[in-house]
Amino acid sequence: MGKFIYDGTIKVDFEDRTLAHLQLVIGAKLRRGEPFHFTWKDDSSIGDGRTTVWVHPRSSLVYKYYGSRKPRLNMAWIDALAYTANSPAGLYLVPEPMDTAPTGGTDETH
Repeated sequence: MGKFIYDGTIKVDFEDRTLAHLQLVIGAKLRRGEPFHFTWKDDSSIGDGRTTVWVHPRSSLVYKYYGSRKPRLNMAWIDALAYTANSPAGLYLVPEPMDTAPTGGTDETH
């Protein structure tokens, strides 16, 4: 389990594998200077709602991984997440699609 930290105050847990995919998509948007909304479903322990943050090139972002190995990346999932990030609604998690050509890392997330 990893942690996404936004501006030092908002902290949310994501599986390391999910977080690695989000990091690539967010990084690509920010390298191009493209701000966007990022929305996720909150854990039931804090009310089962959702949180949306405005991600921009001056945002302070931290990706904290608890596993020691880089997760295997699924390019189809990166493409699907990038598609949402480029939509008016902004980035949100979508189910991982099948990918026949995984790249980088290993299947381990611990």
